[in-house]
Amino acid sequence: MSDSRPADLPQNDALRIRLVTWLNQQNQALLEEVMATWQGSLARFQPDAALLAGLRDATGASEPSADPGATEANLASALDLVEGAASQSDLLRRLLDALSPIAERSALFVLKQGLASLYAQRGFEAEATTKAAAVVPPPDLEALIQGLSRSLRCKGPAYSALLAPISTFEAADIAIFPLRHKKKAVALLLVDSGLRGKLDHPEQVRALVLATSAMLAALAAGKEEEPRPRDARAPAPSPSAPPQVVPEPIEPAPTVDLDPRTRAGAERLARVLVGDVELYFPAKVAQARTQGNLYALLRDELDRSRATFVERFGEDVERRHRIFTTTVVQLLCDGKASRLGAAPWA
Repeated sequence: MSDSRPADLPQNDALRIRLVTWLNQQNQALLEEVMATWQGSLARFQPDAALLAGLRDATGASEPSADPGATEANLASALDLVEGAASQSDLLRRLLDALSPIAERSALFVLKQGLASLYAQRGFEAEATTKAAAVVPPPDLEALIQGLSRSLRCKGPAYSALLAPISTFEAADIAIFPLRHKKKAVALLLVDSGLRGKLDHPEQVRALVLATSAMLAALAAGKEEEPRPRDARAPAPSPSAPPQVVPEPIEPAPTVDLDPRTRAGAERLARVLVGDVELYFPAKVAQARTQGNLYALLRDELDRSRATFVERFGEDVERRHRIFTTTVVQLLCDGKASRLGAAPWA
């Protein structure tokens, strides 16, 4: 009787392939489940109130006692420091110095072209100023900038966005205040409680912000009123000549900003489009971050993404507010516009 095993080999191979395929599928499903559980558990690594209390006990730190006299003295000294500023940049530095006895950590962000860029900080990591990039304001921060709220006192997207460039540690209590000039937000102040459980004197911080805003207006007005030196070669005006009336300069009409909801939607779409470029072309993006000239490396992809953005929100919105271009510079060029290269729409 002949051996039947050679005839069974194709069937055995089919069974083996089917079994291996099933095992691979189950292994992949298990791996995905483990990764999802691991990522979901990362939140446990955030320090809680018990850990912060233990750290304070171990280091001998204690919550400050409420001394009205000392509180008023600190505020008076802080106001004197702010009011002695000689220039706008000196004023911002003095504000952070004045906040040092009041807030554990503080940071100033200057608002320009729709972005919040770190200006200076106190109490955060030493390398914060070297790795900071421009921040696209999320909706809650955009509402604060537009004057829809006076401050932000709870953690959320705004705090996470401003904190990301300067620290990985989230404090328990925070506050974000706008600095305004001519009713327009020109900077943002972030303060948080650091290792403490809460901010000690948020009302003093707000008072300093209001004083700083007033000083910004005073310094700007003083600069505008500085007389120009008269040309020695010009003839002196005749006493009998009638005074010359110089008309006030006509200021250009202010640019109408986007509705907060429209801006938020435009920024979300821009982040999605630019994020897809980074996802599918990581090597070229990495090369551009070190060598520059991103547009030459990804011309077709960037033009296609911008066309999608313009189709949704219009060319006029992008030309006036540069939301897509700003997002490209922030996410793909580490906030450095020079790395974008000669893009015709930049």
